[in-house]
Order: sequence, then C-alpha cells, then structure tokens
Amino acid sequence: MVHLAPLPGSPRYGGSMDAVVAAAVEDATALARAGFPALCVENFGDVPFYADRVPPETVAAMTVAVSEVRRATGLPIGVNVLRNDALSALGIAAAVGAAFIRVNVLTGVMYTDQGPIVGRAAEIARARAAFAPGVEVWADVMVKHATPPSGLDATVQARDTVERGLADAVIVSGSGTGEPVDLDLGRTVRRAVPETPIVIGSGATPENLPSLCEFADAVIVGSSLKVGGDARNPVDPGRAEAFVTAAGRAGLLR
Repeated sequence: MVHLAPLPGSPRYGGSMDAVVAAAVEDATALARAGFPALCVENFGDVPFYADRVPPETVAAMTVAVSEVRRATGLPIGVNVLRNDALSALGIAAAVGAAFIRVNVLTGVMYTDQGPIVGRAAEIARARAAFAPGVEVWADVMVKHATPPSGLDATVQARDTVERGLADAVIVSGSGTGEPVDLDLGRTVRRAVPETPIVIGSGATPENLPSLCEFADAVIVGSSLKVGGDARNPVDPGRAEAFVTAAGRAGLLR
C-alpha cells in the first residue's frame, strides 16, 4: 500500500504537491525493489474523509500521484479513494491504466465515522461498463472502521457483494488500520464465496501470513511495512523485504 500524504484541499496539506508525489514514488520504489508484484494507492492523509464524493482537486491530485507511481515502478496499480468514492477511483484508473479499484462499501450500508455510507453498486457497475471495462472491483466485506447494521452477517454481505454487486474480489479486514483479521470471519467469507478471490485488507504480518493463507489469495499490506509499524511513516525497506520473503514461504508469490 502506498499511503499518500495529505493532498491539496485537505486540512493537513503541506503546500507542495511535488513533495507528495516524491514521497509516494519513494515508497512505491522501495516496495517494488523488495519484490511486491503490485501496488495500491490511497489518499490516506486526507482525514477527515468525505463519506462519498471527493472534490475535484482530490481527483486531480490522485491522478497525478498514481500516474507517477505507475511510471516509476511499472507495476499493476490499484486505486482507493477514501472513504468511498468508487466513481472517482474508476475515473482515475481509466485515465492512468490502473488494474483495480478498492471499494469500502459496494452494497448495503455501513455505519462509519463519516456517518452512514451506502453502497452504489448499480452506478459503479454501469460506469465500469461505460469507460473502465478492464478495471477490476475489489470490495470490502465488513469493512474496517465501521459497524454493520443490526442483523447483517458476513455470509450475506459477501454473497451480495459478489452476486449482486458484481465484485471481482472481496476484501476482509480487522477492526481498523493495522488490526489483524479475525480468522473466523475469513473462513466464513471463504465458505460464502468459494470461487471468489479473497484479499486481506489489514493487519497482515510475516508471522500471521500462514494462518491468513488458509482462506486468502492475496494481501494488501501497509502498516507492517512502515518504519516502526506505523502507517503514517515511510516504508522501511528491511520490513518490506522480510514481508516478501514470508509471503513467498506462505505460497502467496508464484
């Protein structure tokens, strides 16, 4: 994961887009050198997040940053526009040639620190068909930093996400950034959608990869690769290399 520093328009923006891009490219290059086969870029620094549509300056800044990361590494790229602007993510992906987008809430509703977020699967599927047909949609099930409505279980949400939301892959996470996935949740989702790729969305470490690989096909990882294990810090090349080594041993890299 490439966590972007605050972008133009966000409260903590530092005033230099060049600095934002340079930091992103530095992290991305470190991950590529360590052996990561793909990257995902998100506007992690833009707290507090908009629940849905972000302003045009965010879209413009992310397009520049994602394009430069792709140019610097040549790796397949994913795009996540926080908190849940999948339509803008699709637009960015189409413009820069990204491989996939991450959608925090594709179907149903989740209660978050941004308020209730409602999935927009119908709009996303039609937009993808119109201008980004080659871009995959990876969607969270029981997304982190959120609470499901009463009565919703992971089996129902996983099936709805795939069968009714048309997700290409589903993502399972812990309760928050850097928090490990509940193994029972992962197994439940695997049983619910046995033919769909499952991606770990938080909390992966070299130590827990063997357990995660019981049900997961891929991993999105950020915190574990950073200096001090803090998502806000730059990538630590040693941590990144150790993670890739562990992923190879766990059978995630083929």
